[in-house]
Amino acid sequence: MAEQNDNKVEKKYAKTAMPFDCLAVTNVQVFPFKEGANLGHMKGLATIVLNDQMQIRGLRVMDGENGLFVGYPNDPFYKGEDYRSICLPITRQLREHIENCVLEKYQAAVA
Repeated sequence: MAEQNDNKVEKKYAKTAMPFDCLAVTNVQVFPFKEGANLGHMKGLATIVLNDQMQIRGLRVMDGENGLFVGYPNDPFYKGEDYRSICLPITRQLREHIENCVLEKYQAAVA
């Protein structure tokens, strides 16, 4: 009986499994800052939705030495010398996917 239930669960999730290893960014909202604001290297904020199921707010569009990149929300209560991100992609594939989606939307918004 337990085996039948396990097979039903496996079949259910096999249908909904994504055909690739990476989460997909299904929605991006970018909020570019107007020129003249003295915010240092920060050029805007972004919110993304992953697989229509999880929202991440507080992504920062930053201008660095090598061009634009996406910064992740930091823990405001961390008392170390470095910053500690609240959420961040583990794989390079997901990091690049998120960065490409956010920066494309940012470039379209400022153009």
